[in-house]
Amino acid sequence: MTSLDASELILNEDGSIYHLNLFPEDLAPTVITVGDPDRVAEVSKHFATIETKKGKREFITHTGWYDMQRISVISTGIGTDNIDIVLNELDALVNIDFKTRREKINKTSLNIIRIGTTGSIQKEIKVDSILASQYAIGLDGLLHYYQSESVQEADMQEAFIDQIHWPSTHPKPYIIAADQGLVQAFQEDHLHLGTTATNVGFYGPQSRVLRLPLSNAKLVDSLSTFHYKNQRITNLEMESSAIYGLSKLLGHKAISLNSIVANRINGTVTQDPKLAMERLIVFALDKISKI
Repeated sequence: MTSLDASELILNEDGSIYHLNLFPEDLAPTVITVGDPDRVAEVSKHFATIETKKGKREFITHTGWYDMQRISVISTGIGTDNIDIVLNELDALVNIDFKTRREKINKTSLNIIRIGTTGSIQKEIKVDSILASQYAIGLDGLLHYYQSESVQEADMQEAFIDQIHWPSTHPKPYIIAADQGLVQAFQEDHLHLGTTATNVGFYGPQSRVLRLPLSNAKLVDSLSTFHYKNQRITNLEMESSAIYGLSKLLGHKAISLNSIVANRINGTVTQDPKLAMERLIVFALDKISKI
């Protein structure tokens, strides 16, 4: 087992991991990821105690205790490129020895729970509801930079490419399943289960038009018609596929919980996004406390 070069495992002068600015002891076994740095405090305000507050750039981390569970909440910023940083560095914190720069023999598996906002593309999934992603479809291409075929849902991917007539100029879609144990742990009657499309951008890649014409103006309509066995694409966001893919490759368990703040088909938006997010946070923490 070779030692990692300084250019591969980059540490700060104090020995913390480069982007997250964390030491291994700063990280809890359960990690909540949020996109917005301001949302970290909205989660940690529910903790009984907070033992660690650290940050660098958009990556803010609070670690503390909620109902006998040690939890870290970390902001990722928006997009799968940021998730590539966060997931690799979270894994390094628990599975690489920073002193020897070698991979540990005995691996640690984290529970990674994304709490984020999303837009529904199915009429019946109303604003202010909560959806857990059983599958995530990556339209961003990130996972193809890794040897990832073993974790991809190949049959579902081919069905998607055929039904949507996916352009050859776009990255090849990949589909990853959530950790089924976490899906069961978060199951509730009011919880929607669905397939989430992870987009590479917020405007053109999600068929939003401001001033630039689109190469495929009907993309969202096409996505909403996809079906595979009992699965449909239910919502759009920008991180879940990378979280699912990298988690599976690295041996971690992941689930994405989504607050529906808009319905693209109905043209509706939530009237109180802060309240909608607070409901999701409380729901998630309650479920995490029972894992």
